[in-house]
Amino acid sequence: MRRSWPVLFATIIFLCGTALAAGPAAAAGGPSGAMVLPGGPAGRMTGLPQQGPADVTAQTVVASTNWAGYAATGTGGQFTSVSASWVQSAATCSNGDQYSAFWVGLDGYSSSTVEQTGTEVDCAGRTAGYTAWYELYPSYPVYFKSPVRPGDNFTGSVTYSGALFTIKLTDNTAGWNQTYTQPLASAVRSSAEVIAEAPSSGGGGVLPLTNFGTVNFTGATVNGTTGLCHASGVTEITMPSVSVSSLACPGNTFSVGYTGGGGGWPPWPWF
Repeated sequence: MRRSWPVLFATIIFLCGTALAAGPAAAAGGPSGAMVLPGGPAGRMTGLPQQGPADVTAQTVVASTNWAGYAATGTGGQFTSVSASWVQSAATCSNGDQYSAFWVGLDGYSSSTVEQTGTEVDCAGRTAGYTAWYELYPSYPVYFKSPVRPGDNFTGSVTYSGALFTIKLTDNTAGWNQTYTQPLASAVRSSAEVIAEAPSSGGGGVLPLTNFGTVNFTGATVNGTTGLCHASGVTEITMPSVSVSSLACPGNTFSVGYTGGGGGWPPWPWF
């Protein structure tokens, strides 16, 4: 994503129980005035040349600066859909600004586009703000006006058909959903992923990570009915300040837990 709502504004939405709006909202600045991108490609991966699906699919565990979770990887045109569910965890906010995002998407592992949707929890001091969004990176993210609350169960999916991407996010607890269909001609469709992310700044650095506790992803599938456990080129992705559990099969479930630290890369601020 390109820019996030001010956390204070998101918190007002949360506290007031704003009614479901008809459409998305324009992106704005982060809680400290920083540009926030809770989407986009994976950051630098340890030991990988950062280019070419043949290189990255040879690995089973890689370290990234901003992604944690699992990806199915392959060649261009191989992936047509991804879906998973998760419960939005509650953030523990202390001092300063922190950021975190949870999403499903196609591309971004070994390509320069990402088609994705998910939720986000950011901290401004001791105040947490919860939002939801979709993004066709490198375009800016689009934030939904629908309320997001900790404890809500979400299901996200991205599907490619007839040169169009259909992106859908459903709050199974609150009963709302947002669906958008758009083209992205430059998409390679060489990966599908389910990710917890440390968002990036406009300058390219990774921002400090929110203490989000633990997020459990369930029912992860690719290409319609194939469970992530049985997808091609399944790769575990780790990043600083979190732990990633083993992928449980059957069930196609795993968890990402905050372990502390949460410092950005390079350290924030990034000028």
